[in-house]
Amino acid sequence: MTMAGALSLSQFPVRGSVSLPKRRIPRRSFCIRGMSEISSTFSVSTQQEEPTSNASSVTIAPPPNFKPPEPKRFAIRPDKTSEVFGALLPLLFRFATGVFVSGYSFSIVSKDEIPPDEYALELNGVTIKETAKLGPRPEKPIEIYEFETCPFCRKVREIVAILDLDVLFYPCPRNGPNFRQKVLEMGGKLQFPYMVDPNTGASMYESDDIIRYLVDKYGDGNVPLSLSLGFLTTLTAGLGMLSRISKGTTYTPAKFPPKPLKLWAYGGSPFCKLVREVLVELELPHLLVCCARGSPKRNILYQKTGTFQVPFLADPYTGIEMFESAEIIEYLRATYALQ
Repeated sequence: MTMAGALSLSQFPVRGSVSLPKRRIPRRSFCIRGMSEISSTFSVSTQQEEPTSNASSVTIAPPPNFKPPEPKRFAIRPDKTSEVFGALLPLLFRFATGVFVSGYSFSIVSKDEIPPDEYALELNGVTIKETAKLGPRPEKPIEIYEFETCPFCRKVREIVAILDLDVLFYPCPRNGPNFRQKVLEMGGKLQFPYMVDPNTGASMYESDDIIRYLVDKYGDGNVPLSLSLGFLTTLTAGLGMLSRISKGTTYTPAKFPPKPLKLWAYGGSPFCKLVREVLVELELPHLLVCCARGSPKRNILYQKTGTFQVPFLADPYTGIEMFESAEIIEYLRATYALQ
């Protein structure tokens, strides 16, 4: 039986306005930003364009005798402890924004109520069923051009997790040969994040405009409070980056995959953040299957693998599928980084 008193943690809409000092953030402290208007008339076909990297003809293969590791629940590899704790900082500064899907709620249930092939969270013998309230689902993944250490980009990643949207990310690290130039060609400015919705043909710069668009189109129309505080939202997103400010920023020469990789993850997880840093540095396009707490896609991964744990990487080119962030990072560097 479901116990009475299920707790609801819905994202709260803003009921009033917040007036804060309008100060421009120093460019050197955060990321590239410029003032722009929304462009909603651009029609894209970015997936059909060829990469400009001369590494695309290099043979791509996993390391010899590579074997994916077994998943280890709630385990941190000893040599990665400091990195994981450093990756936790954004979660603290952003008050866990992006950890829960919009309309998240949970209830404590009997283990017998959960079918064997259905995911449920189990903690110390307690079975917890999680649900959320989702808006309309896009037919095709949203496309976003961004990089990891930009606070404006983080804001967009947070709303993507809250809305439980799958996103095709095109990483744009500094000196990257592929996607930075495409953003300039498509939108006319080298500014991030840049979003394209292939379902409507809309495209735009400006994180706040992107957030508003996504909430109106695929949510309930209400921007969560933690993403509505203007300068304070951007400031806390930037402060959260300080512990790993040099990670996920600059391009590392790499082979270009013929197909985007698939990463099951969500922005609030420090383990997922570590993997995304490397994906950005190697400029590897990837489909992010978002699965924050309450996402029904947790059950899809559970049925696919027999367990739920993120990050989970699926490389359609090599056929490798694997858990464990530390080993995923080693795999990505060994397979794609140019030595």
